[in-house]
Amino acid sequence: MRLLRVSLLLASLVLVMPSVVAAPASSATLPQDSVYRIPPLQLRDQRGDVFSFASLRGTPRLVGMFYASCRIACPLEIESIKRIERALRRKGGAAVAVLLVSFDPAHDDVALLRKLAAEHHVQAPLFRLARPEQGDEGMLAGVLGIAYRPLPGGGYSHNVVVALLDADGRIRATTDVSGTPDSPFVRAILAVQASH
Repeated sequence: MRLLRVSLLLASLVLVMPSVVAAPASSATLPQDSVYRIPPLQLRDQRGDVFSFASLRGTPRLVGMFYASCRIACPLEIESIKRIERALRRKGGAAVAVLLVSFDPAHDDVALLRKLAAEHHVQAPLFRLARPEQGDEGMLAGVLGIAYRPLPGGGYSHNVVVALLDADGRIRATTDVSGTPDSPFVRAILAVQASH
């Protein structure tokens, strides 16, 4: 059902906002349901490297969202992804690239991203914590099925979704990454890796 919603959202973007969503000539072969078709999103990771979201095309990866000052769901998200990676290794899979994008760019600067990465022992470029520099991170959240809203006293109310993207940016599976690795999600990663 989530994949249908994502496909419908992407299709509506292509129809409603053709001048914004139209892919540049170099990415004209992107599938219609690729999340890389969202309007341009420039990101900066915990090392300070700037890159476009669409530049990640070519490698399967896990993509989710977070905010650095979160004390419950986001740390659990990072640790759960690390457990998924360990489960992949146990099943003979390769390491999978990870991108978590902040929905709190006003507060999540590079120093804070670097600190969070060190606390969780994750390193770019394989495991990137990034903040939007330019573009609409809300569009990415909508495509991934992530809802968030600021709370009056600070922080955010949000859900956690991590999507498995194939090399062309199509969502192949999602998980809420709560607790132990989701076996169907791990199998989906292995299948995408095998077909890449």
